[in-house]
Amino acid sequence: MKILLAGGGSGGHFYPLIAVVRALRRTAEQENIAKIEFFLMSDDPIDADMLLEERIRFIKIPAGKLRRYFSLRHFGDSIKTFAGIFSAFWKLYKLVPDVIFSKGGYASFPTLIAAKILGIPVMIHESDTVPGLVNQWAGNWVNRIAVSFEESLQYFESKNVALVGNPIRPQVVGGNMLEAIDYFKLEEGCPTVLVLGGSQGSERINETILSGLAEMVKKYQIIHQTGKNNFADVSGRADILLEKMDLKHRYHVFSFLDEGELRNASKAASIVVSRAAAGAIFEISAWGVPAILIPLPSAAQDHQRENAYAYARFGACEIIEETNLTPHLLMAQIDKILADKERVAKMNKAAQIFSRLDAAEKIGRELLKLGIHE
Repeated sequence: MKILLAGGGSGGHFYPLIAVVRALRRTAEQENIAKIEFFLMSDDPIDADMLLEERIRFIKIPAGKLRRYFSLRHFGDSIKTFAGIFSAFWKLYKLVPDVIFSKGGYASFPTLIAAKILGIPVMIHESDTVPGLVNQWAGNWVNRIAVSFEESLQYFESKNVALVGNPIRPQVVGGNMLEAIDYFKLEEGCPTVLVLGGSQGSERINETILSGLAEMVKKYQIIHQTGKNNFADVSGRADILLEKMDLKHRYHVFSFLDEGELRNASKAASIVVSRAAAGAIFEISAWGVPAILIPLPSAAQDHQRENAYAYARFGACEIIEETNLTPHLLMAQIDKILADKERVAKMNKAAQIFSRLDAAEKIGRELLKLGIHE
């Protein structure tokens, strides 16, 4: 069986695809399916090393961004999109995949157009509360639709849609406290704040942490993922800020946390400070840890803000709007949550109720049915 994956452009699309591939391999082994081949069709491999490790063949096509606003880039992006449709059509025609799984986004559009023309079965997944342009369009004709948030169901009424949650990699869940203490050189008994800014990092969150760093390390120890492009600047400035402080060992800065590091960091975390992308929210919920979410104001369809408030309605997080974000307010919120043990327990429970750890498996099984029977 040949399964083609479509989407990309960010870790929020890429890592759920990886989670589904891993679930499919487990299911195939249980169902005695002899051979499944995986392909990713996109304009960017995102993480070429992981594709190699997961035995996923990358098929490159051009793709232009789809914008809701006027831009001089429309012309160039239109040319890329038309070229991508032509390229995707011929590559799909030669490959003949049994089924396509798409995460949406501009990078998936040429593939979905070609799949519609060729009559290849398609399943899409929408991570966010408000679907993107491509998934809203594809939702009118694809064979199956899966969504992460209950709020998304209204956009696909009368369609073959199911609420499954967001696929997460089981490799980022679990962790070992002793390993975390040893690896991150943590102090036992000191609250640990895990700071995440998404796969690319967040300059605004980084700046807030740096501005309050000297005060923060007096109360907490911090594991801070800055994003690869921000690491040199953040780590260099942190060294200067903490140079004369005895507590500088409480700040642990990383450009990126791999699966093992993230798993153990989450195990040690007393609270998580994060952007509000769907992938981040569902990983945090799987960890069962209280969170403070800071939605990205410029996110398309304001989806991070919608995601954050959907999660907050479960009682699992607090929200700080970026316009209000200051080191003082962030520390006050952390203090307020961690000082209330009963509230922490309620937030932990709410997070666990929200999480749907079987999302990748459910999607994988449906893809197998589509590929075999459609």
